[in-house]
Amino acid sequence: MKYAPAAGLSGKSPANHARPILVFDSGIGGLTVLREARVLMPDRHYVYIADDAGFPYGDWEEEALRVRIVDLFRQFIAAYDPEIAIIACNTASTLVLQDLRRAFPNMPFVGTVPAIKPAAERTSSGLVSVLATPGTVKRAYTRDLIQSFATQCHVRLVGANHLASIAEAHIRGKKVDDAQVIEQMMPCFVEKDGLRTDIVVLACTHYPFLVNVFRRLAPWPVDWLDPAEAIARRAVSLLSPRESETELQYSDDLAVFTSQKPDYAIRRLMQGFGLHFERQTI
Repeated sequence: MKYAPAAGLSGKSPANHARPILVFDSGIGGLTVLREARVLMPDRHYVYIADDAGFPYGDWEEEALRVRIVDLFRQFIAAYDPEIAIIACNTASTLVLQDLRRAFPNMPFVGTVPAIKPAAERTSSGLVSVLATPGTVKRAYTRDLIQSFATQCHVRLVGANHLASIAEAHIRGKKVDDAQVIEQMMPCFVEKDGLRTDIVVLACTHYPFLVNVFRRLAPWPVDWLDPAEAIARRAVSLLSPRESETELQYSDDLAVFTSQKPDYAIRRLMQGFGLHFERQTI
């Protein structure tokens, strides 16, 4: 599968010349991670990159997607010289995180992987579900996490093939089709030997935007485990303290779309997150 290179990377330095934290996702789901990162690191500059030209990643063959993401990061690193990169996407992280670390050994990468370990530690019933994209579900990485940390649990992997797109539409203000959400999430709810699923791992950064919908439609209450805070804490642990305590303003932060064609609703959303979109040339 061929793709167009990312437009909009001029290599301009931020006005304050601070090396940014780069947050990358296939779409706008990574904003959930950006939100937590800002809480823990309000004095940092951010560049949020949405590979909307490649969305959804579930439609890609693995090797083609691996090549695409590594090539994109070659451009992003040259353009923005980030201090650290957060891959705020489970599908990308489980597929290409090791390739990125090999290709750019001097760049710290923080990945997003299903929060199976904390789920196994918190569950009371021993019944845990992982709500993910089909790509994340089929990765050996995901099954290795279960073997390493959750052998004492019954873990159900649920690959939802439409929820990321539903979440993107929901964020844009479109009405959610309850029946479609129920169809996608109901396999997460398991009853076994008088016990019920008590934790659902949200293994896609888009899904926390739907968590209130999930709670409303769920057949019984569960803990919806969002890994965004843990991802942000990991990024904090890898960064050196800033030399200056001067806080940066959100207006300094950038949003980059690989299609260079975000619609009006997305532009408004980016503004709501304090992200400045500007059209640039390579």
